[in-house]
Amino acid sequence: MSFSFERASLSVVALAALTLVGCANQAPTTASKAASTYAAAPAKAEASASEYYVVLTEEGRFYAFGDFKTYQQFLAHGEVALTRTRIGAGPDGKTVVFGLTKADVKANKPTKGELVFDGKLSGGTDFYGEVFKEGRFYVFDDLKDMKEFAAVGEVPYAFTDIGTGPQGKSLVWVMNKTSIKKGRPEARIARFKTIRAAN
Repeated sequence: MSFSFERASLSVVALAALTLVGCANQAPTTASKAASTYAAAPAKAEASASEYYVVLTEEGRFYAFGDFKTYQQFLAHGEVALTRTRIGAGPDGKTVVFGLTKADVKANKPTKGELVFDGKLSGGTDFYGEVFKEGRFYVFDDLKDMKEFAAVGEVPYAFTDIGTGPQGKSLVWVMNKTSIKKGRPEARIARFKTIRAAN
C-alpha cells in the first residue's frame, strides 16, 4: 500500500512540475498585447485647478476651499457645516481645515482643495485664487504665487485698492516679477467682480 501511495505522490509532483514548465514556456500573448496597447495610448493631460480659496485666520488656522460657494459661506458665517481637518499639516505647523460640499462627502475622495494643497493639481491657464487674511482679499492668477504667499504671508509685487472690496475690505492684486510689467490685472479684476455678481 505504501508503494502505491509513493507512486501516487510522485505522479502528483511530476504533474505539478510539468504544469509549471508548460506555463513558463507559453508565449505571453495577452500580456504583450496589453503592453503594446498601453504604450500606444495617448498620455492623459495633467489635471489642473481653475480655482482655489484660502482663509488665514488670526487664530492660526489655514482654511482651504476648492469652490467659491463654500468659501463664501465661510466668509459669511465663520464656519462651514462639512470639513476635513489635518492638524499641524499647514505652513509653520498650522492646522488645515478643508471645506467640503455634500457632493464631496458622497464621493468620499479628496476634494479639489485637498488636491491643490497636496500638489496633486496644478493651476490651470485660467487659474483664479484668493487668500483672505487680516481683512484683505489677496487675489491671484498664479497658483505658485498663491502657495508661496499662504506659506510666507508677504508678496513682493502687488497693486492695492484700499476699501474697494466687499464690505469695504481692501483688494490686493498679487503680481510676480513677470506679470508686474504688464500693469494692472484688468482681467482678474473683472473676474473678481463677475464671480461675486453671479453668487
